[in-house]
Amino acid sequence: MGKLNGKVAIITGSGRGLGRGFALAMSKEGAFIVVNDVDDSANEVVKEIKSSGGKAVAVVGGVGTKEVAEKLVSTAVKEFGRLDILVNNAGIIRDSLLHKMEEKQWDDVITVHLKGTFLNTQAAVKYMIENNIKGRIVNITSSAGLYGNVGQANYSAAKAGIVGLTLSNAKELARRGICVNAVAPAAQTTMTESMPDKVKEMLYKQLASTSTIQRMGQPEDVAPTVIFLASDDSYFVTGQVICAMGATGVI
Repeated sequence: MGKLNGKVAIITGSGRGLGRGFALAMSKEGAFIVVNDVDDSANEVVKEIKSSGGKAVAVVGGVGTKEVAEKLVSTAVKEFGRLDILVNNAGIIRDSLLHKMEEKQWDDVITVHLKGTFLNTQAAVKYMIENNIKGRIVNITSSAGLYGNVGQANYSAAKAGIVGLTLSNAKELARRGICVNAVAPAAQTTMTESMPDKVKEMLYKQLASTSTIQRMGQPEDVAPTVIFLASDDSYFVTGQVICAMGATGVI
């Protein structure tokens, strides 16, 4: 029996990168997955899960609106009968130095990361409270949200905001038996690949030299931490930010 057997999980931004890794790993642990992304990559991951004997459904749409948040929850309940887990993973980057950053670059990143996490959590928690489900919320933050990063004022602020949201929500929901935690990962993904070459090279070199595994992390290296926080085993853990980086003080 898997650690998530029979649980129903929404994973945003799970058409590629870390989210895809989480979706595949959580499915192997017995969870039914609502795969979400902005394009057909969500449907491709659903096919992967089903081909391995798992159960999954896709919701295509960008997070950051109440409509998408409610659709994610209603789809989980309609297709699988309940909702136990929400992993807020969806994200984008719009890097620019502070004095060159356009307002839209700021707004787009804050909307997807921070507003999306808020709205998705709100919709999921409403369902959990109404149905007396002691659920799990796992928010994906970043080393940039903990330490800051050059050219990422918008991303760093959004990810730091997710930390604050996690801590506040954990205190508010503890009496409901709902655990809220965050994971700060470092792994090679589509997002990291889109970074400027010099920044990417510096990050990869630093991670490989300081990591306990002596290489750049992959989504499957982060997935076990998310699975633990999504499982019943984490009943005594809430309001925590766990670094799954293989190192400390990455950036």
